[in-house]
Amino acid sequence: MDWLKAMILTALFSATIADFNAAAMAADWGRSGSCRRGEPIQIQDLDMRPDPVIEGQRVRFWRINLRYDGRGECETNIYVREGNNIAGALRNYTIHNGMNEIQVPANDGFRFRTRESCFNVQVDLEGSRRPVDAEKRFCATQRVVWSMREPEDRGRFEANRR
Repeated sequence: MDWLKAMILTALFSATIADFNAAAMAADWGRSGSCRRGEPIQIQDLDMRPDPVIEGQRVRFWRINLRYDGRGECETNIYVREGNNIAGALRNYTIHNGMNEIQVPANDGFRFRTRESCFNVQVDLEGSRRPVDAEKRFCATQRVVWSMREPEDRGRFEANRR
């Protein structure tokens, strides 16, 4: 008879633990899920700071204006890439619905190597990196210094310095 009581108590205890684990996992999933494929994400602008970068100086961070039109928010890793090189990375960033202004720390080892360097932004979508759509290319060109300034940026930078 004692073995029957022990078996019933063990079964009840096991069911309680299993139910608790399932509820905890569901709560974590619903709170801030990963970004999903097919949700509209678009890069509006990509800049570097400082701008311009002189020979021997390094980029401190990348500033991304990213538009996300998905439901709610999602957590992802963000990468700024120049070809096969990772120029900057930000882990576990929560993207909110609407416009997001994001500062991505630059990779300490990143240096400009050519007269023109073009960049793209990638995010993790359901566990795999995907390039984010952009309406235009984002490139830094070297004349005397490297710069990503565009004609429409001229007024913005003077206002941001103050």
